[in-house]
Amino acid sequence: MTRGTDRDGWRTRRGIASRLLALALTTALGLVVGGIEASSADAASVCAGRPAKTVPFSGGELRVYRTRDYACATVVAAKPGKRRRMSVQIQPRGGRPVVDSGSFTRQAGPVTVHALNRCVRASGTIAGKTVTTGWILC
Repeated sequence: MTRGTDRDGWRTRRGIASRLLALALTTALGLVVGGIEASSADAASVCAGRPAKTVPFSGGELRVYRTRDYACATVVAAKPGKRRRMSVQIQPRGGRPVVDSGSFTRQAGPVTVHALNRCVRASGTIAGKTVTTGWILC
């Protein structure tokens, strides 16, 4: 007689329940591991809100997102891999700019500012190539 079966070889409730529990745990673990990999590869998920403006340029693209109260920007390289100088900046009208700069492989940012009822200006630089949005989200 094996574990989880009765004398006649039929599976018991305990045996079925333990197999279902093992299946559920294996599935959940697969989803968690797969979810982490998917989210790290997706650059759009770094900023909260909906995409407001995407400005492509030769080095990559500048992405600006908007929620009701905040605006967020990130710059993403067209060809990730090699470390290079990148920076992203966002500034609300009448406020100070928020900057993220350094040597990155894929992206600079996200940078977020409070922008309730305010225009914002964003700019991004990758390896000396710069793009600016001008005043947007007014």
